[in-house]
Amino acid sequence: MSDKPTIDQDLRDRVKQHFGATAQDYVMSARHASGGGLDQLVELAEPTFESDALDIATGGGHTALALAPHVRHVIASDLTLQMIESAEKFLTEKGITNASFQIAEAENLPFDDAGFDIVTCRIAPHHFSDVRAFCSEVARVLRPGGRFILIDSYAPDDDAFDEYINQVEWQRDNSHARSYRIPEWQQFIEDADLTIDHVEPFVRRFEFDEWTARTRMTPEAKTDLEQYMLNAPQRVRDFFNVTTSEDGHVEAFDDNKVLIRARAPLSS
Repeated sequence: MSDKPTIDQDLRDRVKQHFGATAQDYVMSARHASGGGLDQLVELAEPTFESDALDIATGGGHTALALAPHVRHVIASDLTLQMIESAEKFLTEKGITNASFQIAEAENLPFDDAGFDIVTCRIAPHHFSDVRAFCSEVARVLRPGGRFILIDSYAPDDDAFDEYINQVEWQRDNSHARSYRIPEWQQFIEDADLTIDHVEPFVRRFEFDEWTARTRMTPEAKTDLEQYMLNAPQRVRDFFNVTTSEDGHVEAFDDNKVLIRARAPLSS
C-alpha cells in the first residue's frame, strides 16, 4: 500500500457538496455522455472480455457504461454517494449487469494491489487534492502490463494562460483544484513508475450559458465570471477563442483537454 496522502478536507467537502447537489445533471449531460475522447479512451484501454476495469471518479457513469460491453467487469468508483447512486441507476436502466459501484477516494483506493487490467479517469483529476497520490494508487492497483487512460483539462505552458483558465474554472466551481500542464502530468505518471505511450491534446468548445448552468451558478456569480473572462488581455482571449454576442456577453470559449495512456511494467 502507498502512504496515505494528506487530503485537503475543505476541498474534499466542496467536491462532495457540489457533485452531491448536481449528480443527476451530470448523468443527463450530453457533453459527458459522448465525445471528448470517450471512444478513443475505450480503444486505448485495449479491453477484452477477460479484463477487469476500474473507473475512478465515475461521475454520471458514462465511462463505465462505455467500457462495460467490452470487459468482464467494471467497478465505477466515486467520492460522492449521490454520484454513485445516480450512476448505478443510470447503468442499470441501460441494461448493464457486469458493473459494481464503490465509494472511494481517488488518492486512497479501497482495492487490492494488482486487481485491474484497466484503470480510467475522465474529466475529474482537476478536482483532486493530491494527484501524485492518485497516480501512485493507479499504479498500485494495476496488474503488470495494465493500462491507465486519463482524460482531463490541462493548463497551457504559458503562465498567463495557466492563471486565466484555472481562475475561470475556480470561479465557475470552487471544487476545482487545478488543471495541470501536460509536462506536469507526464512527471506525475512517470514518478508512479508507469510508462506513457500516448499523449494527445485536443480542444473542446464550451457554450458559456450551458457550461455555467451545469454548476448552477447564481446570476451574480455568472456575471462576475463573465467580466473576468472579458477583462483578460486580448492575447489570452484570443488563445481561448472567447467569442461574444452582439450585446457583449460571452457566448463560447475553447477548453484544452489531454488524453494520456500509460502502462504498468510487465514485471517488478
